Amino acid sequence: MSKNRKVMITCAVTGAIHTPSMSPYLPVTPQEIADAAIGAAEAGAALVHVHARNPVTGQPDQSPEAFEPFLKVIKQRTKAVINITTGGAPTMLVEERLQPCAVFKPEVASLNMGSMNFGLYPMLNRFKEFKHAWERPYLEGSHDRIFKNTFTDIENILTTCAENGTRFEIECYDIGHLYTLAHFADRGLVKPPFFVQSVFGILGGIGPHPEDVSHMKRTADRLFGDDYHWSVLGAGRNQLAIAAQAVSMGGNIRVGLEDSLWLGPGKLAPSNADQVRAARQIVEAMGLEIATPDDARAMLQLKGSDKVNF
Repeated sequence: MSKNRKVMITCAVTGAIHTPSMSPYLPVTPQEIADAAIGAAEAGAALVHVHARNPVTGQPDQSPEAFEPFLKVIKQRTKAVINITTGGAPTMLVEERLQPCAVFKPEVASLNMGSMNFGLYPMLNRFKEFKHAWERPYLEGSHDRIFKNTFTDIENILTTCAENGTRFEIECYDIGHLYTLAHFADRGLVKPPFFVQSVFGILGGIGPHPEDVSHMKRTADRLFGDDYHWSVLGAGRNQLAIAAQAVSMGGNIRVGLEDSLWLGPGKLAPSNADQVRAARQIVEAMGLEIATPDDARAMLQLKGSDKVNF
């Protein structure tokens, strides 16, 4: 492991998986989302991955109007790379999910590399009481819900965003998603260096076992060689254990309340920044440095914050 390499930390501050009743610390309003992203950047996150929510109910909201209030604030108050989701929520059509990136032309957009079962319903075993009427049906409905990203959908996102100079956090929930990325790379629709975000522990995707993590890395190495940067996120209690394994293998880290509400067994994370600090401790304990936003821009060959539309 190179001693002079720098590790990128991404923080996904709110997402569309968890519901407001699960944690009082989950950012919901534009002010809360902005403050969470700024706090994460100050703690050491080079990139912040953002979703929007209805400020009253906390329901995922993929309208550009929901993103606008916090994008400018984050940009003004940090140097962090702002990464806008095209994943939105599993209940949304791709046309809806793509709107914010088409309008705001960010440096980075997330892109799920395939359709998949996306099981959220096991969280009903832990959480029983809900503040808002939408929460329980949203979780229960994942028994029979597919997150849809067909080849046509992926091509639509790639071409729309590429026209704006946006690059991608390519979310791979299983080994087949790596091969789908290779397919689009062979067609020239996505260019290296690829930023591959491997996702472990979502029901419907690859598991969180250390062998799963190693298999994902081996496959990506074989397919992409030196043409990619590897990052990982572990869902729920797997977050920091998988982060530690990935850093030891030459990877980067994603944390945040989108991926896990926890900071330890039975302990809710009081903020996104607390999870970033925990990830930073792992990096620095291994004698490595965290990447700055400018480091990340150079590593991922981004267009720069002056070329976004917000």
